[in-house]
Amino acid sequence: MPVRFVAKNMRLDLRLIAGMIAPGARVLDIGCGDGSLIDHLYRTHGCDARGLELDMAEVTRAVAHGLPVMQGDADTDLAQYPDGAFDFVVLSRTLQAVERPREVLRQMLRIGTHALVSFPNFGHWKVRWQLLWSGRMPMTAVWSRPWHETPNIHPCTIRDFFVLCAEEGYTVEEWLAVDEAGQRGAWRRAASLANVFGEQALFKLTGR
Repeated sequence: MPVRFVAKNMRLDLRLIAGMIAPGARVLDIGCGDGSLIDHLYRTHGCDARGLELDMAEVTRAVAHGLPVMQGDADTDLAQYPDGAFDFVVLSRTLQAVERPREVLRQMLRIGTHALVSFPNFGHWKVRWQLLWSGRMPMTAVWSRPWHETPNIHPCTIRDFFVLCAEEGYTVEEWLAVDEAGQRGAWRRAASLANVFGEQALFKLTGR
């Protein structure tokens, strides 16, 4: 594979995800975009990493640079993978955009030992304040598109995600909440405070 991406230029949540993945692991990156995480994991971790992406233009871009990315839909195509095919299955800033987030998580933990899920936190204080003050759907550095253009159909909070994991019986092995600059405040290990001050969250899960 060609050397194309530089880690420091990767999106914050992708850098954090890369830090949770063991060297040599089998990885599936769902909603992988142009494949920057896949390329980084291959070059720096020696991973067998591949991707699934809905946007055909992004797939074409990734494949043109020698990256193993297939066109597919997380809502329907994960069922085609066999049980335990991967060590890590990644879903970065995509959970809120799928039609069936609960089923996507189930499939991720069927085909992978660990699921790594990042998402923007709709409970962040800036989002709450904009809703309260303006009465309109908020826009922030993370929630950066107007409501009529956003692909996000299931926005959730950190608290929502903890509740879903408990309902499904998933084990949260590790989690963190950060702002867009990567700062983790004193609230980082308190879920109630992280739900207010964390702009985005990252969870490492195992199944039942």
